[in-house]
Amino acid sequence: MKLLQASMAGTLESSDALVTVEPAKAEENEVEIDSSVYAQFGEQIRQTAYDVLTKLAVSGAKVHIQDKGALDCTLRARIETALYRASGQTENLPWGTEL
Repeated sequence: MKLLQASMAGTLESSDALVTVEPAKAEENEVEIDSSVYAQFGEQIRQTAYDVLTKLAVSGAKVHIQDKGALDCTLRARIETALYRASGQTENLPWGTEL
């Protein structure tokens, strides 16, 4: 998947996350995390982000996650949505089939 523009998904409400993605200058993916529960779940959040990026074959993405205690399924949905929006894919979305 190639990212064409910046996009976001989610909110800053409790138990949610705001995910922003944009094309990076390098081919490597970057993940930045701001979370109130980073000490307990930071590495799991990072692993979830890289898992979604890998399964959707994304390279060259900069992902910023502002987590407010979101569950793993919510994080996956927010990241996936932001990536589809950034790639310009708005129809016939394969929700859940790739993940």
